[in-house]
Amino acid sequence: MRVRLALLTVFVFAFGVGVGYAAQRMDPSHYRSKSKEDAGKALLQQALIQAKDGSWERIAIGRVYYLSGKKNEGQAIFDEVLGKEPDPSDLFRVARVYREAGEWPRAKELFDKSLQLNPKDEKGFAEAGAYYLLNGDRATAETLFDRSFKIASEFWATVAAAGAYLGVHPQE
Repeated sequence: MRVRLALLTVFVFAFGVGVGYAAQRMDPSHYRSKSKEDAGKALLQQALIQAKDGSWERIAIGRVYYLSGKKNEGQAIFDEVLGKEPDPSDLFRVARVYREAGEWPRAKELFDKSLQLNPKDEKGFAEAGAYYLLNGDRATAETLFDRSFKIASEFWATVAAAGAYLGVHPQE
């Protein structure tokens, strides 16, 4: 009896893993023989299904929409994520998208709010400081660098600050 139960347990587990693995495969019909536009849209729809309720994942999808010129679709995703008492990291990630889109005032507002909610984010202070410096505000940048290095002398924070002085955006 125990052997049968053990074999049944192994079978059910293996079947479940197999079904889960098959569900992860992407059907090529989503992108093959379609225009780039249609393939991208179809894959983004699949990504939304895969993302479930993950905020970081949804922001990544919003980023693709936003930066590919479909700002309304991207903004709708950002609004949904940020409308639910967002984690400071969600604010920071959306700020990065706005910065990447060349929308510094919008990015700045979210960077500031994120850092206000997460005052121990040494990497965040340095990265935001780098963006301030790259946008011509050295005084604020150096204040943010000071805050970062007061928390910890962290490698990525140091590299972000150094890069900004040399005109290089932080690695995201």
